[in-house]
Amino acid sequence: MANNGRRSVKAKKGPTIGTGGHGRKALEGKGPTPKAEDRPYHKAHKNKQLAERSAAKRPGAARGAGARSGPKGRATEEVVTGRNSVVEALRAGIPAKALHVAIRIEMDDRVKESLKLAAERGIPLLETGKPELDRMTDDAIHQGLVLQIPPYEYQDAYELAEETVESWKKGHVANAPLFVALDGITDPRNLGAIIRSVSAFSGHGVIVPERRSVGVTASAWKTSAGAAVRVPVARAANLNNTLKAFKGMGIYVLGLDGDGDVSLPDLSLAKEPVCIVVGSEGKGLSRLVRENCDQIVSIPIDSAMESLNASMAVGISLYEVSRQRATK
Repeated sequence: MANNGRRSVKAKKGPTIGTGGHGRKALEGKGPTPKAEDRPYHKAHKNKQLAERSAAKRPGAARGAGARSGPKGRATEEVVTGRNSVVEALRAGIPAKALHVAIRIEMDDRVKESLKLAAERGIPLLETGKPELDRMTDDAIHQGLVLQIPPYEYQDAYELAEETVESWKKGHVANAPLFVALDGITDPRNLGAIIRSVSAFSGHGVIVPERRSVGVTASAWKTSAGAAVRVPVARAANLNNTLKAFKGMGIYVLGLDGDGDVSLPDLSLAKEPVCIVVGSEGKGLSRLVRENCDQIVSIPIDSAMESLNASMAVGISLYEVSRQRATK
């Protein structure tokens, strides 16, 4: 029989007993499509790996200084890398543990001066292979010179204040105790500049919190222009508790803020034992620190200027305290 050009159609096969779940796993799919950066053979993935390697290098490596990490990510020591950075650190008198020099290093004026300065200060000179220098610096550009910086030995904030107050009461210290405490400042150059100002105006120490705060790094040493040798930096496990303890010793806590209730020229506590607290330029004093201050002091500035750099604000305040203490 003719089919009139039509192809015969077979009847569909009905369901077979026992096959209901065979294709279920395939129907579930493999989940959402991974992002391009998570696909191993995608260009974005390679770019991500390169970015992660770059970010994994120590902060400050490009500037010639950084901290090596110990257990649980804690910084154990710091290294200064690169010929310019090393010779400048040695000129500034930054304490150093050893100067590592690459084997068969190509000599120039910076290398010669670095070797000369290290020898004059009695810093050990160690000839080190490039692989070891790369490991020490986490593959930062070192140009064959690496200066090891020993960890800074911080004093205890409470003990430093107690000793200073006691010496003042006995007449061993001429000026009333004067401290500067940092609240949320993370730039080591600010710390170095503040140390320098504290030294210039006969301050007795700088207080830094253990957490979320800058420490004495090579950059801070350098910015202090050697003042870090003369001015002790002490650590406070908890800044608020330390400020409360200071008040218990008779030290007035003065917070610097743009909307303070006392203008700096009208400060009446300058001749008393004081601790000046400065916050970060962006956030200012934290709420709890502000509550623990005896007075909030503001520096009169032009209305067009929103705020002052932390180290500049401290320098101005210390000058005013020093000026008032010098008057009878």
